[in-house]
Amino acid sequence: MVKGMPRSVFISGAARGIGRSTALNLARRGWTVGAYDLVDDFEWTATEYLGAGAVHSGHLDVTDPESWTKALEDFTSHTGGRLDAVVNNAGILYAGPFMEEGSYERDAALVDVNVKGVLNGARAAYPYLKKAAGARLVNIASAAAIYGTPDMAVYSTTKFAVRGLTEALNLEWEQDDITVSAVWPLYAKTGMLDGVSTNGTEKMGIRLTPEDIAVTVADVVERERGKIAQVHQPVGLQAKIMYAGSHFSPAWLTRFINAKLTTNRPVKP
Repeated sequence: MVKGMPRSVFISGAARGIGRSTALNLARRGWTVGAYDLVDDFEWTATEYLGAGAVHSGHLDVTDPESWTKALEDFTSHTGGRLDAVVNNAGILYAGPFMEEGSYERDAALVDVNVKGVLNGARAAYPYLKKAAGARLVNIASAAAIYGTPDMAVYSTTKFAVRGLTEALNLEWEQDDITVSAVWPLYAKTGMLDGVSTNGTEKMGIRLTPEDIAVTVADVVERERGKIAQVHQPVGLQAKIMYAGSHFSPAWLTRFINAKLTTNRPVKP
């Protein structure tokens, strides 16, 4: 990234929760932030301390490619056309047994936001990121992408898709000096989990705060490219242990441990 010039970052789903906390964290680090969301809930941009940075807010429907185009055009009109980083943060979930709580409509909604929204963001942002030195695309994945999570089957599926896209683009866009990374939180105290209770949340607790995750996201956005690619960044001790363990244990053991952490159903090793 060019030194001596204000750095700019665009964040989807930034009105509340992790997106809002990330916007504030990066603004306080001196970034010019684009905070865009489907809901217009940006009063905090005028009341929160922003430090040396600035926040520009606007409307974004991540499921609509044209909305992405307009939002990025709007934000970069405040930055002289510059865009150093994009955080694909917007996401939704439903929890509970797949056949009891889900439906064709609910499944489609998760895929539209959590998968198509990330694809749309990556595609729309690429022309801007390609022009910036050392640009970054950061996707919010989940510890649910370590192993399929019961009672969050569709959500887990969408985060596996985010993992796959991140890994592919990390390799594909390296030649364009764009680093693509994913941040992997476990259960977090955000509006998405309001009223949600599964065996996993009961056994492991909902420990992370939006601020915890925002610090990690901001650190990844600012991290310089190293000699060894750091594609995935788990958040919190639980996620770090689970992620590391999945790389060293055989598949049957990963399955067994994940089942013990996320379900009360009898599970064979």
